[in-house]
Amino acid sequence: MTPDTLSRRVVGDRLSWVERMIHEIQALPLDDQGAFLADRRNVGMAESCLRRALEALLDLGRHILAKGFGLGVSEYKQIASGLEERNVLSQEEAELLRVLAGYRNRMVHFYHEIGPDELYEVCTRDLMDLERIAEAYRIWLKEHEEWLDETL
Repeated sequence: MTPDTLSRRVVGDRLSWVERMIHEIQALPLDDQGAFLADRRNVGMAESCLRRALEALLDLGRHILAKGFGLGVSEYKQIASGLEERNVLSQEEAELLRVLAGYRNRMVHFYHEIGPDELYEVCTRDLMDLERIAEAYRIWLKEHEEWLDETL
């Protein structure tokens, strides 16, 4: 692959998607586990939004690697390593993204092992991890605005 510019549209869309999904999760009754669990739709909504937010973060990382650096990766955990090696993410942020990638894989392939209680805990305790990676991307992108292409 040959390095090229990043699509401002793709970047904005993925970051916006993460924000929307986090907002949807935060709109659920997370201050009361009983209320959260009382309506099974909350669990489905939380699972769907969490998985979509994780995939958007990973897709954006893959876009940065593919377009910005000409590097193709096939596995989600490789995205974190590639971003760390190219100083897009710090070592700590890359490790966090690896953990998030592992959880996304677990949600997709071992969904039957993730119960409502675990999902509630993740949504009440760990959403800031997604925000942290999104913010790391924003900071890197702001420092590299010349890498962004305005055309569709």
